[in-house]
Amino acid sequence: MNEYGKKQLPFVFILNFEMTEGYFIESPLEQSDIYFQIHGKGNKSFLKKKENMSFFTFRPIPRDEYHKKFQIVRNGLLRGDSFLTNLTVKIPVETNLSLSGIFQLSQAPFQLLVPDQFVSFSPECFVSIRNGRISTYPMKGTIDANIPDAEEIILNDSKEIAEHNTIVDLLRNDLSRVATKVTVKRFRYVEKIFTNKKDILQVSSEITGDLPVNYHSHLGDIIFGMLPAGSVSGAPKASTLEIIRSAEKETRGYYTGIFGYYDGNALESGVLIRFIEKDREQLFFRSGGGITAYSDPEKEYQEILNKIYLPFIS
Repeated sequence: MNEYGKKQLPFVFILNFEMTEGYFIESPLEQSDIYFQIHGKGNKSFLKKKENMSFFTFRPIPRDEYHKKFQIVRNGLLRGDSFLTNLTVKIPVETNLSLSGIFQLSQAPFQLLVPDQFVSFSPECFVSIRNGRISTYPMKGTIDANIPDAEEIILNDSKEIAEHNTIVDLLRNDLSRVATKVTVKRFRYVEKIFTNKKDILQVSSEITGDLPVNYHSHLGDIIFGMLPAGSVSGAPKASTLEIIRSAEKETRGYYTGIFGYYDGNALESGVLIRFIEKDREQLFFRSGGGITAYSDPEKEYQEILNKIYLPFIS
């Protein structure tokens, strides 16, 4: 990444959550092994065959199973090992669509398909680098958009406020490792996401900073210096990752990892959430949410189910 950035040559990169595997793709717009689209740029148009959705269902994780994982996280929070922990689960889904079909129909800012392995249709930016500035847009807090006064409810929820404040502070510190003059440009603004199931409201913030003049030659250092993504791990990172491993009891793989596209000038990257993977012949939707000391297990359980959707109108 540093070498290609120095020469300002385009590439796509993909990194798993554990930072043990990844892809580096040269001439990304000229290949058809991996498909991507970020803010309308990519090789998605190479896929010609489209599918129509006739069904999409899932089997929720049993409540008691989720509550056991939640309690492990809660114990870590009460010990003071973490202020915020992102807990994720793996849920079986059934659909007539292939991973390729889901990718074709998806409408999201950050889209990635690794054929026969996984698809991600993520709304969340990891970092954006352009014209000497780096920006990130942490997303914390979701609610059903059809609930009366939904925006007011989500913006005034004490648990959601605590969670969002923590992640903004964490990512402000992460940006400060690689940039100067780091500021929170926008705080807790609300966006609507349209899905096949129901519309949801998502709360985000915008944090920006200035990069050194020679930043193109250090793109890899900048990206790796901020991993894993704070919004899908927690704070502080080291002890929180221990809690995650204890509660989830399996690796996440590419789920909650990151991917990005460098076009020779700007770099845009996304967090690999809203993620469906194939394990043997079964599809699994990976879903999660941030847990604080104020979290209610039943509300958190409902949130992970609310996030199971396809980003298009059936």
